[in-house]
Amino acid sequence: MSDAGRRRGLAIVFAVVFLDLLGFGIVIPILPFYTRSFPGGTEFVIGLLAASYSAMQFGFAPLLGSLSDRVGRRPVLVLSLCGSVLAWTVFGLADALWLLFASRMLAGAMGGNISTAQAYVADVTPPERRAAALGFIGAAFGLGFIFGPGIGAVLSFDATVAAVDAALPAAVPINRFSLPSFAAAFASLCGVVVALLFLPESRTPNAGDDATERTSSLAQLRAAVATPGLRELLSAFFLVSFAFSGVQIMFIPYVADIYGYTAAQSALLLTYIGLLAVVTQGVLVGRLTARYSPITLSLAGTGLLVVSVGALPFSRSLGVVFPDLTALAPFLTAELLGLLAVLTLLPVGNGILSVTLTALVSQRASADVQGSAFGVTQGAGSLARTVGPPVMGGLYAAVGFWSPFVVGSLLLLPVGLLVARLGTPEESPEPRPADPGHVR
Repeated sequence: MSDAGRRRGLAIVFAVVFLDLLGFGIVIPILPFYTRSFPGGTEFVIGLLAASYSAMQFGFAPLLGSLSDRVGRRPVLVLSLCGSVLAWTVFGLADALWLLFASRMLAGAMGGNISTAQAYVADVTPPERRAAALGFIGAAFGLGFIFGPGIGAVLSFDATVAAVDAALPAAVPINRFSLPSFAAAFASLCGVVVALLFLPESRTPNAGDDATERTSSLAQLRAAVATPGLRELLSAFFLVSFAFSGVQIMFIPYVADIYGYTAAQSALLLTYIGLLAVVTQGVLVGRLTARYSPITLSLAGTGLLVVSVGALPFSRSLGVVFPDLTALAPFLTAELLGLLAVLTLLPVGNGILSVTLTALVSQRASADVQGSAFGVTQGAGSLARTVGPPVMGGLYAAVGFWSPFVVGSLLLLPVGLLVARLGTPEESPEPRPADPGHVR
C-alpha cells in the first residue's frame, strides 16, 4: 500500500470507529436509567447486562481477529458494524429486560470491530510509529464520547421526543429511550456505508490452515499465556478491564444517586471525559511516546488510574478544598469542582495506559497475527468485563456506592508490577515474535 493509501486507510478506519463509538456514546447515558425502568432493574442487573455483552465478546472477538488475519480486515469490520446496527435497533424496541440482554449479547458477538481496527492500524504503520497511530484510534473513542452523550441528551429531551414522535409513523415506537437507540443504529449504519465505499483492504487475504485458524478463545488465551511478554500484558489487560468496569458501569448510578444528576447532566460529564480522552490519545500520547518508552508511560498511566479511581467516591468531600463559584455560574458548586478534578485524571491515565499496553502487544506479536494478538487481548478484557460488572454492581448494591471504586483502585496496583516485569524503562526488551492466536 502506498503512503497515500496508508493515510487514506487510517483516516477511513478512524471515521468508522468514530461512527460506531458515536452510537455507543449516544446510548450510554440512558442505559442505567433504561434498565432501572424495568421491574427488577437493579445495579446488579445493570452489571449483568454489561457482562452479557462481554461474555459474547470473549467468545467471538478472538475468532473475528483470526478471521481478519485470514480474509482481511475490511469484511470483518463491515460484519461487526452490521451487528451493531441490528443490536441497537432491537435495544430501542425492547419492552422487557430479556430483549435488552438479547440486544447486548448480539452486539458482543459482533463486537470485533475495535480489535480489527487496531490490527488494521498495525498493518499500515511501522512499529516505531504504531503507538501514536493507535492513539488516534483511541481519540476516535474520545470523539464518540464528546459528541455521542451530547446528542443522546438532546434526543432524550421531552420536546425532542415529542417532535420526532409526531413526525414518524405511529408504528415506530418513540420515547426517551428508543430514540437515542435508533440514532445509535443509524450512526453504525453510516459506518457500514463508509467502510464499504471507501475503506481499502490492508492485507492480502490468506486462507491459512483452518485447523490452526479456528481456535477457541480459551485455546488462544492458553497459547498467549505461554508466550513471554504477552503473559504479563494479558494479565495487565485483565486487571485493568476488571477494575475499570466499576467506573464504567457504576459511574452513572453514582452521579445519579449521590449528586442527583439526570441522564442529560450525566451526559455532559461524559462529554467532558471524552474531550480529555481526545486530547490525551490524539495529542498527548503521540508527544509522550516520542520521548518515553511504552513501559515508562504504562507505569505513569497506572499511577494516575490508581489515584483517580480510588478518589472518585470521595470527590464530593474533596469539594471542600475548592471555592464556591456559583456567583459566576449557578452550577459551579464546590462539589462539582471536586468531581471534575478527579475526572480530569481519569481519562488521562486511562488514555496513556490503554494506548501503551496496546502498542506493547503489537510489538510482541508477529506481523502475520496482529489480528489474533489484538483479538486475544480484547478477549482477555472481555473475560474480565464478564466477571467484573456483576461483582462491582453487587458491591454497589450490597456494600455501598464507594466499594466498586475502592476495590477497582486496589486491583490496579499489580498492573504496575506486571508492566515492570517486561523490562526497565531505561532498557526495554526487544519485541519477541509471538503467535498468540494459534495452537502449534
